Order: sequence, then C-alpha cells, then structure tokens
Amino acid sequence: MSSSLARILVVDDEPDIRDVIAVTLESEGYSVTGARDAMEAFHVLDSEPPDLVILDLMLPAIGGVEILDRIRDRTDIPVLILSALTSEDNRVRSLQLGADDYVTKPFSPRELVARVQALLRRAQRANPSKTVSFPGLTLDLGAREVWVRGEVVSLTAREFDLLAFLASSPGRVFTRHQLLRDVWKSSSEWQQEGTVTEHVRRLRQKVEEDPDRPRWLQTVRSVGYKFERRTTDREMLAATTIAVPEIG
Repeated sequence: MSSSLARILVVDDEPDIRDVIAVTLESEGYSVTGARDAMEAFHVLDSEPPDLVILDLMLPAIGGVEILDRIRDRTDIPVLILSALTSEDNRVRSLQLGADDYVTKPFSPRELVARVQALLRRAQRANPSKTVSFPGLTLDLGAREVWVRGEVVSLTAREFDLLAFLASSPGRVFTRHQLLRDVWKSSSEWQQEGTVTEHVRRLRQKVEEDPDRPRWLQTVRSVGYKFERRTTDREMLAATTIAVPEIG
C-alpha cells in the first residue's frame, strides 16, 4: 500500500500532538484525520474507515482501551498506541487487547513514520492485491481503485467498500441490515438503513452509465441490493463467433 493511498486516523485529546503527527505524516504523503475523543473517532470509523489508527490511551470520557476494544469488534485495521503511559503492564495489556504497536510520549516523529510504514506493509502482505473484473468495470482491491470503461473513478472509502463487497458476490442479495453489519461494521443502533440507500445512489451516479437503469447495482424490491453483471448487446455481439463450414 503506497503512502499516497493510506488514510490515518489520529485519536488524541491534545491538539498540539494531533497537529505534529498530521504535519509529519502528511509530509510523507499520508492523508490524516484527527479526532479528540471517542465520539469523533467512532464517527470517522463509521463514515470513512482509515487504513491505520494512532490512538492515545488517556482520553476524556471513554478511554483508549475501550476504543481499542470497539475497533477490534469491528475491524482488523492496524492500531498503534501512542501514550504517555510507559509501564510494561500498559504496553502488554494494549498488545493483548489487539494493538499492533506501542510508542511512548515524548516520541520521535521519524520513528513514528517508520513504525506506521512497517504496520502498513504488514497489513498489505496480509491482504494482497486482488482484482475483480467485469466488462467495463475493474476493482483493484489492494490499491482500492476502480476503473469504469477504462477510466479511474474517484470513490470515497465507504463507497469503495460497498462496491467491492457486492461485486465479490455477484447475484447474491444483501439486505440493508446485512450491509450495515458487514460493510459498515455497525448496526441500526449506530447507523440508519437509509445510509445504505444513499451510498448506493451515489455509487450509481459514479459507476453506472445510466444511473436510472443500473447495470450492476440492482435493487431487489422490499429486500435490498445485489451486484449483477448484465451483458450488453454490444458485448454479446463481440462474444458471438460464426462457424464457417469447412470446404473440401
């Protein structure tokens, strides 16, 4: 995963720390979003899932350990703990709860960058690039890129996740509740089912030649959505072979 594609969420209640990390990582080509508490962190995780989280342990209201636990319930993205707590017990407990690395404050920006790069490389090796292709539509799951009729289309992280999830199971119908659970890693307690409807609408605007007559993203009335590859007349003609009788 190249740094230009990686999105980092920094959860820390100290604005100076967030600013230093953002400047440091953005200079390396990363996209950085800051959150000062658990509610802001959960909002980012639900709306635009990052590729890596840098998490402080000492936060107001809901602490970093609880946030780490909630993250691990939803996703396996790398989590790097950045904390002023230096005891071995804190480091061990964080790693046992699912953190991937632990850095103490004060920290070296260069070391932080190196550790972020190492965690992203490890995540990339664990999830190698895979391409899903249909006539006129290609998804590179590793690079998180989409081509429609040979041109790259810009999708949000959630739009890509939704399209990739549906395209990986062509013909299978998913309810909105299932999509919230499996794509958003959430539920109707956290998200409204209308969120799914709106994301499908936006996806159709970006990937369908005619959004009003979708080719790939099909609505199954009163149930949900499915990805269905519909062959166009042009593709059927191109695939047709005419057998010429042998003369002799």
